[in-house]
Amino acid sequence: MHLPAGFLDTFIGAFDFILHEREGGGGNLVGGPADFLRLTWAQIEVSAVALAGSLAIALPIGAWFGHLGRGEFLAIGFGNAGRAIPELAVIVLLASVIGIGLGNVAVALMVLGVPPILTNAFVGVHQVDPRTVEAARGMGMGELGVLLRIELPLAVPTIMSGVRTAAINIIATATIASIVGFSTLGDFIFGENTYGTEGVVAGAIVVALLALVVELLLAGLQSLLTSPGLKLQRAREGA
Repeated sequence: MHLPAGFLDTFIGAFDFILHEREGGGGNLVGGPADFLRLTWAQIEVSAVALAGSLAIALPIGAWFGHLGRGEFLAIGFGNAGRAIPELAVIVLLASVIGIGLGNVAVALMVLGVPPILTNAFVGVHQVDPRTVEAARGMGMGELGVLLRIELPLAVPTIMSGVRTAAINIIATATIASIVGFSTLGDFIFGENTYGTEGVVAGAIVVALLALVVELLLAGLQSLLTSPGLKLQRAREGA
């Protein structure tokens, strides 16, 4: 495959930008480990708050409606509609109305995180074998007990798929918070005049690596939360 002229030099320069400070477009020193650690931490912090908020809202609602077998239109319809909301518009609106801050940006990002978690929580709980649920009720287990001890454990793979989708979407979208003045790794991506092309590429590389690390961590958490019996069952189905 033929690469464009200068591509390799720019890529190597991007890693150098991450590792070493240099003079930026404004005459100040930019880049280097300190800059990247500061902005990476800001991106992680706002993304974690947004994901936690999304989970707190969407998981109980989706799981309970899935348990009742009702509200499919709400869960699926709202989930699909939520994906169509432009995050930049929400962030700009909140910034103009209530100001710039971690909480405000996190609320805007929650709009992106709620739909996949809500939809997958509903689907995951709703698709649990009704015979298993009836057997638990026959043993005297209450509705909340059925949900917490039977349905949610069996729905872990589906729910975690939604959580992983939400987390990656939130992390990637958090970069645009820089446009309204909340510093994240988007400072590099949208600041070519200050950081140069190598700074833009460096910011994109770190965002991609951050998303990959989060995906691997959540995949590991999913494996820990999935019962051995369910893992065996899914392995047999995939064979």
